[in-house]
Amino acid sequence: MSGNTILITGGGSGIGRGLAEGFHARGNKVIVTGRRKAMLDEVAAANPGIETMVLDIDDPASIRRVAAEALERFPGLNAVIHNAGIMRNERLLDGAVADAEAIVSTNLLGPIRLTAALLPHLAAQAQATVMTVTSGLAFVPLALTPTYCATKAAIHSWTQSLRYQMRNSGVQVIELAPPYVQTELMGARQATDPMAMPLGDFIREVFALLESQPEATEICVERVRGMRNAEAGGNHAALFQQLNDRFFAARAEEAKGI
Repeated sequence: MSGNTILITGGGSGIGRGLAEGFHARGNKVIVTGRRKAMLDEVAAANPGIETMVLDIDDPASIRRVAAEALERFPGLNAVIHNAGIMRNERLLDGAVADAEAIVSTNLLGPIRLTAALLPHLAAQAQATVMTVTSGLAFVPLALTPTYCATKAAIHSWTQSLRYQMRNSGVQVIELAPPYVQTELMGARQATDPMAMPLGDFIREVFALLESQPEATEICVERVRGMRNAEAGGNHAALFQQLNDRFFAARAEEAKGI
């Protein structure tokens, strides 16, 4: 929880910024990355000591460049948090795949590529951490955003395999699975959506869990546990129906201007 050097992708806003500021406040060296320099500059100005690096997680060359630069500038780097991601509505009947391809590249290939670039260094540290940020939608998908949900399910699976492969090393592998949170992942409306968990509440609960469960493999706040355990609890079909009926109805009302 302190004394580490942590690289956080997508740290310019939302959950990534909340994690960055929380770890920074607890005495860690934090490097935030993201596509938009202006947002990174805002984080650094508000949190003296946080470092920033522009990273296009969709671009393999950018990943290699930033990873090499980070290891050169911060040789004590011993943690990476894969938070960067995009989420877009898709109407599958349209037959368009550009959004799906972008989501896969950012949400799935991005963490895989960055981990590949950093893992030899991390494995050489006495203690290190790889944290992936998935979603409750990895376990109960939202049909409005099929590829996003699929990538989060894939990262959940990939994280399990990474954890097993690193079982005899000093690398701890943690999965953070948020519920629906008030961020701008899907636009400004989400940041005030009463159906979403307030960002500050989410970040506080995450850090409480990290502090109280240092050996945890998954961090799930109370609000997401129903989705995480839906399959094992035997109510996956009912929860899937309820989730999708609610969101499709809400979007239909928005479309009518209500």
